[in-house]
Amino acid sequence: MAPNPYRLSNDVLPQAYRLVLDPDLDAARFEGKVAIDLEITAAVTEIVMNALDLEIGEAILHLADGTSLSCGVTLDAETERVTFSPGIQIPPCEGTIEITFTGILNDLLVGFYRSTFIDPEGNERVIATTQMEATDARRAFPCFDEPAKKATFEISLVVADGLSAYSNSPEVEVEHLVDGRRLIHFAPTMVMSTYLVAFVVGPFEATEVVDVDGVPLRVIYPPGKADLAPFALEIGAFSLRYFTEYFKIPYPGDKVDLIAIPDFAFGAMENLGCITFRETALLVDPASASRLEVERVVDVVAHEMAHMWFGDLVTMGWWEGIWLNEAFATFMEIKCTDAFRPAWERWVTFGIEREAAMAVDGMHSTRPIEFEVVSPNDARGMFDVLTYQKGGSVLRMLEQYLGEETFRAGIHRYLMAHAFGNTVTADLWAALSEASGEDVAALMDTWILQGGHPLVRVEGGQVSQTPFAYGPSSGESAIGDHWKIPLLARPLGGGAVTSSILEGPQAIAPATLVNAGGVGTYRTTYGPDELVSVAAAINDLAPLERFTLLADTWAAVQSGYSQVADFLRLAKSLGPAIEPSVWSVVAGALSTTSRIVAETDRPALEAVARSLALPLLEILGTEAQAGEDEKAPTLRATALAISGVTGADATVRAWALEHFDADDMAGDLASATLSIVGAVGRPEDFATMRSRLKAANNPQLEDRYQLGLTTFGATPLALEMFEVCRNELRTQDAPYVVRSLLANRTAGPEVFDALCGAWAEVLARFPENAQSRMLSGISQMISSAEVAERVSLFLRSHPIATGMRSVEQDLERQSVGVALMQREQSRLGDALRSLAGE
Repeated sequence: MAPNPYRLSNDVLPQAYRLVLDPDLDAARFEGKVAIDLEITAAVTEIVMNALDLEIGEAILHLADGTSLSCGVTLDAETERVTFSPGIQIPPCEGTIEITFTGILNDLLVGFYRSTFIDPEGNERVIATTQMEATDARRAFPCFDEPAKKATFEISLVVADGLSAYSNSPEVEVEHLVDGRRLIHFAPTMVMSTYLVAFVVGPFEATEVVDVDGVPLRVIYPPGKADLAPFALEIGAFSLRYFTEYFKIPYPGDKVDLIAIPDFAFGAMENLGCITFRETALLVDPASASRLEVERVVDVVAHEMAHMWFGDLVTMGWWEGIWLNEAFATFMEIKCTDAFRPAWERWVTFGIEREAAMAVDGMHSTRPIEFEVVSPNDARGMFDVLTYQKGGSVLRMLEQYLGEETFRAGIHRYLMAHAFGNTVTADLWAALSEASGEDVAALMDTWILQGGHPLVRVEGGQVSQTPFAYGPSSGESAIGDHWKIPLLARPLGGGAVTSSILEGPQAIAPATLVNAGGVGTYRTTYGPDELVSVAAAINDLAPLERFTLLADTWAAVQSGYSQVADFLRLAKSLGPAIEPSVWSVVAGALSTTSRIVAETDRPALEAVARSLALPLLEILGTEAQAGEDEKAPTLRATALAISGVTGADATVRAWALEHFDADDMAGDLASATLSIVGAVGRPEDFATMRSRLKAANNPQLEDRYQLGLTTFGATPLALEMFEVCRNELRTQDAPYVVRSLLANRTAGPEVFDALCGAWAEVLARFPENAQSRMLSGISQMISSAEVAERVSLFLRSHPIATGMRSVEQDLERQSVGVALMQREQSRLGDALRSLAGE
């Protein structure tokens, strides 16, 4: 097999970096020098490292015997490597290479990049910050940019007067330079990977330091946002204590800074001790935010804190194992959030995220959770719902099968055995096998190393499995053919849960619920007699079991095994329990149905939507009630959106317009109110939303108005918003707003045409890692086979550099939706009228 041209050899290994950077924020450039202590393990004539978008100056190799050699420099932009040639053969030894370099503070939100914001006085301020994962440390300094090539990092930053600087470790010394600037030195870090290196320079403010059992913790933010920081400090302290106790291993760093960055491509990044965040994921006022917005802050802070152990302390050896980091952090974030606010029932709401992953995983264009990674683009393509949400789901399934304490013991064993090192997936399975006595690898490899998931059939006293897919394959399929399924089952009338591994068909007792607890990452279908029993007991099921039943039924509709009317009839049997997750499935199904229904049948759909949602509003009301369930505001918002958008209820629409006109929107109902206002579509409301967006004083409000502006159905307004995305919005936000515009039921095709016309410009402006997410809106463009064909032809002839696999998945999802429209449209009107009259 030919060697991977993107990989570095192990003949030269880094031991320690001493890095000095001098950023010029106004000129958007930086100068740097780095000294890297090396272990040369085999005779070499060159030292090969990674570098991208850097100008390399002088490079001198100092050997342990006192020899100093000036090196020639050769850059290879294709493989993102730089070769230093000392001119002689170097025997195995130790040495240090010193390199000078310059670079650009780019606007691409990767590497060492530039971000701006407007301060409270109305002045534009500039910061320099970093995002190194997956393979962008090489944009900031020459390095051995592979996760297994761990080293220590001693970072120093030249900082202008009035600016602050932060890095992975504590500040230990400040030198005052003759030009009035400061040279800030940070302590050496622990041994870690290059993608975890971070440095931030800018006009920031910080909370007081909180001592969390000996670990200093603070929140750092742009000026004027101090009132949005206390909640993040609270969850930061909680999660730090929670994970220290769960893993039974002390926090591996020296301090924790949680830093809000104005321009940030991801939700957050787990840099050791210097965790960076998109503002919406860190800064929040719980008094004005919705419960879901607050929950997101808890989730993201917990996710990144979990990485300090699972990812930073123990790191995957190469990028095919990124799921080890991200799936486990996803799993642990839910455990931590559930401990922080049990009333949110976070394991129930995690079902929504699992469902999003399974919606992709039922496509023939899915992929295994773990697959071969060759290039940097391959690595960037790993960051999707299959890595995070499917990976986290199969870990939860495994935990519940093995038992929580057994699972926890295996994780402790894994972290202790590999602390400060690198691992492969087999190392995790080995530790869990030792703790449980089970052959975990044999079980889990069927979930990790093949795509897709099974459909468990319960019929005629037998339970069996077959691969699940939304439709027939038109070519090669990545869906596997057989799984070892941890099957939990219980009698419908109550009784003990039993567990087994399902491979071939086996007998099952009558009136049995499979996927008891709702934790399995698989679909379930019941024969006619069995379905009658399950449907009759729907309101006796646990919330996650009820969610899973609804989700599996809707999946059956999309795959052609059932009809929309069957799903809606099941939805009408739901009781009044405060279960926003269950109703999110209903809301999603109604939204999809609204895209495929004939216009002449729309009034019947509106009547069905009202019949489902208005009874909830009668129970909940439109205003919060003292002592109500903590999840009630979320369900109230869902019921308002169903009745006011899909249901077109005149009373609800009048209520929404009144609250919008008064600018009186409580946090939990704001997004629903804006979606209803958009559905009504008064042009003057679009202008009002635009002005309110410009005046938004917190990141959550800004997000709400950005997305609210995408809900107007009039094509001119949608196209105007597309121009706002091209020219006004931050590049961290614009791709996601375009995604929502593409998903606009009426204007989506016209927005897509506008996107095609601005294709080169949009790709040049928007971050590369967000482009596939932007295009995911096409999966909702399902009302016309002709539009779907036009979308497919353009995107396959204009591929994006990163995430094309995700685009293929969304094209397939679009085709599944079109097939649903073609099956259902002719029969849907009569079915809806029948349901509306029941």
